[in-house]
Amino acid sequence: MKQNVFSFKWLGILVLFVILFSGFIVNYQSNYALKTRGQEPAYKVYALELPDTLNFATEKVPLSSPDLKERLDRELLVNTYWQSNMMLMLKRANKYFPTIEKILAEEGVPSDLKYISVIESGLVNAISPTGAKGFWQIMRATGREYGLEVNGNVDERYHLEFSTRVAAKYLKKAKEKFGSWTLAAASYNMGVTGIQRNLNTQQVDNYFDLKLNGETSRYVFRVLAVKEIIENPMKYGYVFDQSDLYDQVPLRLHGLDTAIPNLASFAKKMGINYKILKIHNPWLLQNHLNNKSRKYYEIAIPEIGHY
Repeated sequence: MKQNVFSFKWLGILVLFVILFSGFIVNYQSNYALKTRGQEPAYKVYALELPDTLNFATEKVPLSSPDLKERLDRELLVNTYWQSNMMLMLKRANKYFPTIEKILAEEGVPSDLKYISVIESGLVNAISPTGAKGFWQIMRATGREYGLEVNGNVDERYHLEFSTRVAAKYLKKAKEKFGSWTLAAASYNMGVTGIQRNLNTQQVDNYFDLKLNGETSRYVFRVLAVKEIIENPMKYGYVFDQSDLYDQVPLRLHGLDTAIPNLASFAKKMGINYKILKIHNPWLLQNHLNNKSRKYYEIAIPEIGHY
């Protein structure tokens, strides 16, 4: 008898709980319906107004066909609404673009080509599954072909200035072949041979008339979208002060043509620590520099008060 009373007691509590919970669900659904039926939603996602005109390295981008408009719209949406990533790009661009722009200008390459490094790596020393490395995602063979030192001790694909020069030379050579910076940019993704093969097969002479694989088809439009957003951040909802952006660190260069037996000890002699040394010289892969050939290197050391 006591057992039955106990069971009925808990059954009653369970029924009461179900009734209360059901009421909560009904109330929540009613409130949600009120918020979404004819009233302002709590969070808004806006369709984007496409720019009337776009230029890439002085070349006008055609935006007349539905195909081209939709491809641009896709990349603008993806990059605009991946807010954390784009805000990081804006912050990093302030730090790294001055160096990249200077080298591109010295190499005779339009400044717009800097946006390739943004979509390739996010302006960090990234490593791809295929082994491409650095801001410009340079493959080992390409780096060596253009004069970079790439081995287990030193990898100059991680050297911002050196790798930017290699990218500039590659792009300039591709432009000379194709006569177009957009095709040169596309070849940075597909390769010169791949672009030329598609141009020949499809009997066209520009990127925008080519039917390419998904990645290369998006590639130039990703560059265009990033360029548009970074150059017009307020238009796309990015609000920040100059003080929010990352700054260049003033550096001095310490030249040497000898080995460094221990980088941690060397860093201490330079008035910094191993971490700071590696941050500014990521091309030094190990805790020592072999340098059996007595090659001349320049080690970047932050100025006092900037580390």
